[in-house]
Amino acid sequence: MTDQIPILPGLSEVADDFDAYIIDLWGVIHDGVTLYPGVLNGLEKIAETGKPYAMLTNAPRRADAVRHGMDGMGVADELCPIIMSSGEATHLGLTERRETWFDGVKPTYVHIGPDRDDGLFDNLDLQKIDAVADAGLIVNTGPWGDEETVADYEDFLQQGAAASVKMVCANPDLEVIRGGHRIICAGALAKRYEELGGDVLYYGKPYRPIYDTCLHLMGNPEPARVLAIGDSLKTDITGARTLGMYSVLVIGGIHGDAFGVAEGDRSIEAGKRIADVCAPEGVYPDAAIQTFSW
Repeated sequence: MTDQIPILPGLSEVADDFDAYIIDLWGVIHDGVTLYPGVLNGLEKIAETGKPYAMLTNAPRRADAVRHGMDGMGVADELCPIIMSSGEATHLGLTERRETWFDGVKPTYVHIGPDRDDGLFDNLDLQKIDAVADAGLIVNTGPWGDEETVADYEDFLQQGAAASVKMVCANPDLEVIRGGHRIICAGALAKRYEELGGDVLYYGKPYRPIYDTCLHLMGNPEPARVLAIGDSLKTDITGARTLGMYSVLVIGGIHGDAFGVAEGDRSIEAGKRIADVCAPEGVYPDAAIQTFSW
């Protein structure tokens, strides 16, 4: 149990104490549509340190597609030196199928998710089919439409679970805020599938393999010397703490309404409110920050 979480005025308060940084994208750098104010300055300051940093996102798209999206928001390639996405990890997992979980699975799949995620299936030895009950896998990258709910997929999920079709979840997030609107993610559908008795394999945060890949790409810094920044307790903070990284929670992100901390409020009372919100999850960041700022 933690009584209060210290609130940082900016990342520069602690950045010198670490050798590398892992930065979440959605909810920290952008809202799925536009960059948050001050983000470019923060990224430039981190780049000036000369220390390695990686952008680690549960976006269910290939890393190149994520990079293209960042470019469209005005973030130069040199400010995105390393990008690892859950979509990239999923593509690698479906290519190699190293886990025994894949043993006996037919090389056919149905896809839950929008067409923009189709790049995930490039050059895979898998055949797409239409009938979920006949598929070897359900590959779940999220809802087909932003306005949909988990209930909209109930019949589909029940059919798959009844036929014992395994599901690959390419985004463990339960929800995100896109352009100011809260929408479900693949993780919410996967959670319901498990409740129905379905078997799910997750790629992305908070699971260790995607962090190990990030550390490798950054030159294998000691996890205890890595500063991880994110806005989700279930994924960003849980993943960082599992690996022993120092975690900073952006409280203006997905949990912002629950925290209710005003801009500039770094009081003990505000720190206690953050700890109170974290308590039901049993997951506490080392520190908090209002927004991604230096």
